[in-house]
Amino acid sequence: MRQIQSLTNPTIKALRALQLRKYRRQSKLFLAEGMRVVLAAVDLGWAPRHLVFLAGKENDAAMQKLIAHTEAAGGACFAVNRAVLAKISRKDNPQTVVASFAESWVSLPEIVQQGGVWVGLDRVRDPGNLGTIMRSVDAVGGSGVVLIGDCVDGFAVEAVRASMGACFHVQLAEASEAAFLDAMRGRQGQGWRGAIIGTALDADAVDYRRARWATPLMLLMGNEASGLSPALADATTQLIRIPMLGRSDSLNLAVATGIALYEHLRHNPD
Repeated sequence: MRQIQSLTNPTIKALRALQLRKYRRQSKLFLAEGMRVVLAAVDLGWAPRHLVFLAGKENDAAMQKLIAHTEAAGGACFAVNRAVLAKISRKDNPQTVVASFAESWVSLPEIVQQGGVWVGLDRVRDPGNLGTIMRSVDAVGGSGVVLIGDCVDGFAVEAVRASMGACFHVQLAEASEAAFLDAMRGRQGQGWRGAIIGTALDADAVDYRRARWATPLMLLMGNEASGLSPALADATTQLIRIPMLGRSDSLNLAVATGIALYEHLRHNPD
């Protein structure tokens, strides 16, 4: 375990750089903040590559667990002051612990083989929405999220933060629209063997409460502003809509996803 008090330390600068997608992709690492989230990751078998914590907390029982787990896995531990933690997290009131982890992605063929309940997000740009959707997928016992097209990074700091640790329990995949559609169609009967349900504002779409909910399920949710692309909408086995009774013409993406996921759970409790 090392003590670091300098804001210009190379390791601290490298960890701060993980706030940016470019550096996450180069290093294949991402950041998670907070004792609850990092402990949840460790309990699920994730090994921190770096563990940075507030000096003076090293004797806390929970911190000792994180330090032991990190060192056993070959990671590095650093005791720092609040200024250094704030530099890494870019927050005035940072958490007492920040950790880096290796990114983990699942492939489209693996998704097709697994089945289960997945959410496909089409060009979703808001990391807060993504993190909240990961929480909802986790809450209903779903498998994971597929990021389709020009989406926000699945391991963006804001997405990880909003997921409240769910990012360590649900699987993530990313693909171009063309690759996703090819995987769903498959070859010689090897495509997606289940429902593909998408949300739409079309009058012809079925009320979500009357949809044919089944498992396996790929639930397609569109871009916050423009909805599903025409190609993805055409690939669905059913389009659904959520009735809007007031003056609003749409719901927040994460809210709409949660409603649809829980309706699926209501029809498929086991």
